[in-house]
Amino acid sequence: MSRTSQRFFTGPHAGVPPSYEMLKEEHEVAVLGAPQISAPVTTTVVNIQPETAVPDHIVWSLFNTVFFNVCCLGVVAFAYSVKARDRKMVGDVIGAQSYASTAKSLNIAALVLGILGTIGSIVLLLVVLPAFYRVIAQGMQGGGGY
Repeated sequence: MSRTSQRFFTGPHAGVPPSYEMLKEEHEVAVLGAPQISAPVTTTVVNIQPETAVPDHIVWSLFNTVFFNVCCLGVVAFAYSVKARDRKMVGDVIGAQSYASTAKSLNIAALVLGILGTIGSIVLLLVVLPAFYRVIAQGMQGGGGY
């Protein structure tokens, strides 16, 4: 007579003997069958609106406030950016878009004027001042005075 053992359970609990509660539950399912529900099945559908991403341009405004604050445009753009962020937190998407659009326009104006001012300063330092210095030096050599 050959003795071969068969495993009754397979899976992660194969080496562990089954507990009483697990065997009792399996017996109840086998005897009683699957649970019967007499109530009609109802479903609920919840539509979640995707949050509209409204950029508030607050980092750009802060950059312009610190580096390119021409005619205080950076400060005004920063104020509009904060207003846009506040409107977005309250849930007013249209108001947030309006303030963000104004902040973007002010940031563009501040950036363009700041870059033009920087380029103008560089041109002034490299071209105009040496020429002005040469004119003054020639006037001093020629003995011209008051």
